[in-house]
Amino acid sequence: MARPRAKHVTVRAIAAEAGVSIATVSRVINGHVTVAPETQDLVRRAMERLQPAPAAARPGAVYVRCPYVLTDYFGVIVTSIADTLALHGRDLVLGAGESAQSAHVLTALPRNPSIAGAVLILPPEPDQELQDLRAAGFPFVVVDPRTALPREIASVSAANAAGARSVTAHLTALGHRRIGVIGGPTQWLAGEARLLGHTSAMAEAGTLTNPDLLRSVEPTTENGYRAARELLALADRPTALIAFNDKVAVGILRAAHEQGLRVPQDLSVTGFDDSDLSRSTQPTLTTVRQPLEEMGRIAVSLLSRHLDGHTVDTLHIELATQLMVRDSTGPVPAPVQ
Repeated sequence: MARPRAKHVTVRAIAAEAGVSIATVSRVINGHVTVAPETQDLVRRAMERLQPAPAAARPGAVYVRCPYVLTDYFGVIVTSIADTLALHGRDLVLGAGESAQSAHVLTALPRNPSIAGAVLILPPEPDQELQDLRAAGFPFVVVDPRTALPREIASVSAANAAGARSVTAHLTALGHRRIGVIGGPTQWLAGEARLLGHTSAMAEAGTLTNPDLLRSVEPTTENGYRAARELLALADRPTALIAFNDKVAVGILRAAHEQGLRVPQDLSVTGFDDSDLSRSTQPTLTTVRQPLEEMGRIAVSLLSRHLDGHTVDTLHIELATQLMVRDSTGPVPAPVQ
């Protein structure tokens, strides 16, 4: 009669199965040549018999939901996911574009036999829908979650607070204290984390964050332009502006140019993402590099482990960001006499 397969195989269990001592098993595992070849074979066969059988991989394609225009940020992530899925031998079904935001697709995924799992990028769905999908036993991973997720829902994001702290610390080291922030929506997890990082760096520089210099917008170039016009029209205008992303920063550059301000001599400007846009502006943007391709690869890796029946211990992964100092930041301008 075959022995039941153990979930965790111990040296003691292998020794009992092979009919040898624990010390002999240890010597075989550690590669000691003092053990006779026949005994080594005996131990290895025992180890093979006791190893738990791998779970069958869940068949089907992976649904990738990205209800946004696939340019810059989102396009890089989706491309990385597609390339990585191909390496894993998985087909991709893509739901993308802003028109997909109103589509109610999550509840139907567990009932679709052709879909094995999903990667959801900045999902607009309420938390309860994601929790219901998890409760249905459907495997999925969230990239760049909009809100804080329960521990049991796997997610991948950038270290937003650390990235924001680094860019603000860069500006305070240049002497800036009157720093404006044009952030993303306050209900977004990334927006909240970045504001926390900014506030932390300001405190380290011995300065409180001025609420009059904070704006919250949907992160587009046009919204960045409008918010920058407001901040630059203040009697005591900021000497530096931090943007939620590179698109918002481009809007800031336009507003500064219209008001006759030189960047960075009169105003320092920073972005976030390190998109191609950041290297195409004049001047080039100081920004924070997000590991977008790695976010896509890690998301597929986490999902693949789920689909292959493996236990995943680390479900919330934050990937390090990197400050990219370029030409749009400089020392605080001297006060006007």
